[in-house]
Amino acid sequence: MPDLFKKMPDRINLWTIEKQRKMKVPAFIYGDNAIINELRADYKRDWSATRQIMNVASLPGIQKGMLAMSDVHPGYGFPIGGVAAFDIDTGVVSMAGVGYDINCGVRTMLTNLTKNDLEPKKKDIISELFNTVPAGLGKPGKINLEINKVDELLVNGAPYVVEMGYGTEDDLTHTEENGVIKGANPKNVSFKAKKRQYNQIGTLGSGNHYLELQIVDKIFDEEAAKTYGLFQNQVIISLHCGSRGLGHQIGTDYSTQLVRASQKYNLPLPDKELGSAPIKSVEGERYISAVNCGINAALANRQVIAHLVRQAFKKIFDEDIKQLYDVGHNTCKFEVHNGKEVLVHRKGSTRAFGPNHPQVPSKYRKVGQPVLIGGTMGTSSYILTGTELGMKETFGSACHGAGRSMSRKAAKKKYWGKTVVQDLAQKGIMVRAHSFAGVAEEAPGAYKKVEHVVNTMHDAGVVNKVVQVLPIGVVKG
Repeated sequence: MPDLFKKMPDRINLWTIEKQRKMKVPAFIYGDNAIINELRADYKRDWSATRQIMNVASLPGIQKGMLAMSDVHPGYGFPIGGVAAFDIDTGVVSMAGVGYDINCGVRTMLTNLTKNDLEPKKKDIISELFNTVPAGLGKPGKINLEINKVDELLVNGAPYVVEMGYGTEDDLTHTEENGVIKGANPKNVSFKAKKRQYNQIGTLGSGNHYLELQIVDKIFDEEAAKTYGLFQNQVIISLHCGSRGLGHQIGTDYSTQLVRASQKYNLPLPDKELGSAPIKSVEGERYISAVNCGINAALANRQVIAHLVRQAFKKIFDEDIKQLYDVGHNTCKFEVHNGKEVLVHRKGSTRAFGPNHPQVPSKYRKVGQPVLIGGTMGTSSYILTGTELGMKETFGSACHGAGRSMSRKAAKKKYWGKTVVQDLAQKGIMVRAHSFAGVAEEAPGAYKKVEHVVNTMHDAGVVNKVVQVLPIGVVKG
């Protein structure tokens, strides 16, 4: 068959799949030759990110093109590392474009400590964090909410728990959407979903979620680093988690409902996992309001964990911890781009707004929004900034992490969790985990090289590298 992928002229790391078959728009992929060659091979597999890219490009009302970031890999119906924006009158909303872990995201916090300050007490602080922050599959948190209180949290997000004493107003200022998105309606969230949430606020969960102590290792942009409060050898804290059982249940509930909606409205269904509803339909509006509930739950969850992190640090260090930023990478949101309101789906893609955008905190507005990219517990992570080119090309979106190169099942066959922990200890990285099986699933070797993923986006001009950070201590579920 002819090659699907065409290199965009006069551009670095930007490729296209031209409109064909039922595609309503072309696809645009950010990748170098290695990433594109992997996608060429991927097309022949049963579970294919390339075919998912083309399927999403076939949905009604999609704008400009289906976008794939450099960490793209297959997901549920919609590729992880994918971005699609839809016209609000003619377009659709798809559960697959958000995923099951609604508003999974990263929060990064800053200390004034250096690596030398931390090293003598590293074991103590990792143990304190391990004991203070609930983690693991189904592990309950320290806040138990009655169902009616869950409704209040789903509407009010992070400000709700700040009012309870978990954090500060400054945290909210440096959180996407200031910690709460409008349009959340708990009536559109099932009792089963709410029941899964009532004792999970402030819990890390399992899988690829983590709490990590990191060291600023390389600074690429001095001005942006200074604006963000970052310096060489600084100790920072990053946590990665989402909406826990509530978000997963919302996804489960609506996956079948949106398939039925596709049939009801006679929408194309290029993949049975791409069930969709018109944005302005009853079904579409219900799902979007439920997603907003999930977004708010995740923001509140990370807010409480941040408070617990501060409590743990106070026991070991007399240290005032400030928040850098909190941003999600599994969402759908109404946003204005190029003068038009659209519904932007980001599935494993981080919002990355550029300089002078009004939704970027005023402190950072000159350089752009902090873009928080997680790597693996054995490699590195990055803090980037959005760019003007990214705003024009990707609806202000970027990659979200290294991206898996191996399934969890395959990783557990190849790696032994205890051995992974021992190997990382030899590199100076202390890991405390509630499950060795979970460690095996998340072994560094099960992921792509995050440096490659980030450099691809940076060289394309969609984001700008600010700092690279290295893990020094990790808490896993």
